[in-house]
Amino acid sequence: SKLQWSTAVSMMVFSWLFAAFWSMMPLLGWGEYDYEPLRTCCTLDYSKGNRNYITFLFALSIFNFMIPGFIMLMAYQSIHQKFKKSGHYKFNTGLPLKTLVICWGPYCLLCFYAAVENVMFISPKYRMIPAVIAKTVPTVDAFVYALGNENYRGGIWQFLTGQKIEKSEVDNKTK
Repeated sequence: SKLQWSTAVSMMVFSWLFAAFWSMMPLLGWGEYDYEPLRTCCTLDYSKGNRNYITFLFALSIFNFMIPGFIMLMAYQSIHQKFKKSGHYKFNTGLPLKTLVICWGPYCLLCFYAAVENVMFISPKYRMIPAVIAKTVPTVDAFVYALGNENYRGGIWQFLTGQKIEKSEVDNKTK
């Protein structure tokens, strides 16, 4: 079924309010912000490891990583089943979830480790790696979508080379 404008706007407003809620909680006392190890910007302060931090971390992980990951898994499995029935695969349905886990997984692991142990013995340069990887997600997602969708891939090819990909060429490459 087609997505209605009212539904799309409602989903967008919910997303912004959800993000605002979770980003404001450390400002209101649940969790805490601090500078990243190299002092370039701020992140969650995972050096404390107290009860306030641990409860915030677990709630944040469940509502912002695990539940969205589960929803993505179910949605893309449904899309995969539909593609399987039609015999026409348009893109790798497992790639978006793998991208989420690969990009956000190291940061979540570091935060969970900080909940049970002191992470200050790890070099600041190494503690920055998971945060930098997590911050690449919007760019990586754009590439995954653009290169994984045959219409966008054809448009990019045409923009870069000036050549239009014929439909039969696209079908042969996907098979």
